[in-house]
Amino acid sequence: MEKQFKSGFVTLIGRPNVGKSTLLNDIVGEKVSIVSDKIQTTRNRIHGIVTDEESQVVFVDTPGVHKPKHELGDRMVHTSLQTLRDVDIVLFLINAEEGFGRGDEFIINKMKELNIPVILVINKIDLVHPDELLPLIASYNEKMDFAETVPISALNGNNVDTLYELIKSYLPEGPQFYHEDDKTDRTLQFQMAEIIREKVLILTEEEIPHSVHVVIESVEEKNNKTHIHALIITERPSQKGILIGKGGSMLKDIGIQARKELEQLLQNKVNLQLWIKVSKDWRNRRGLLEQYGFELD
Repeated sequence: MEKQFKSGFVTLIGRPNVGKSTLLNDIVGEKVSIVSDKIQTTRNRIHGIVTDEESQVVFVDTPGVHKPKHELGDRMVHTSLQTLRDVDIVLFLINAEEGFGRGDEFIINKMKELNIPVILVINKIDLVHPDELLPLIASYNEKMDFAETVPISALNGNNVDTLYELIKSYLPEGPQFYHEDDKTDRTLQFQMAEIIREKVLILTEEEIPHSVHVVIESVEEKNNKTHIHALIITERPSQKGILIGKGGSMLKDIGIQARKELEQLLQNKVNLQLWIKVSKDWRNRRGLLEQYGFELD
């Protein structure tokens, strides 16, 4: 008897900075979601796709669930919670080093309403002593009846293969949603913009990252090179000054680092032109959020 193909959607949810994007990239085997040590790095739903002969798993990386301070934050939290009702399996990620927090309680209360498997994934176990794990696991399992509990280190790859095989065992029978070579459903332009934004997150001061958005204005193939014009949008003139840096040094560094990764993505030489625009309070302006591609009701 021929073995049935299995497929499904799996969401990764948790508080900010628990390692959802790092785990997604590790499972997919390439970078589909940007990573930094700044909280709220992920702003949109990002799909990572893994296909083999017997299954296709579509992972959904979501923004960290946090207390919103602006319209964009509201949209991010809404996006995360909405995915709980659109998937077949939930991975609830926690940071082993931080332990239980109020944000976890909020998410757990939402997950209790579901009728699908919820797997507790305890990430960053490399940062705690093994003796601390059992009490941590017990404290979470007192809050909710999880289908499975899996300790991992997404950064080091510890136990990630075990988690993936466990996920596959819970998948329902289903069709292949994407081509077997697809790793993400996000467009190249989205990936380009995210790469540039990641370099801003990594290189700039704490006040800058969350106020920045990147728009790809044009992409042109010319003279065996990809020419990209991108707009970095921020909220205040003072932030624009920091992004430019003394003598243009910061903008130059952002461009150099982004160009290297863009060349890897596109497998071509890249000419990257970056411009900065001040758009006052854009994170609270629904029209701009819609224009920039954020999901709105």
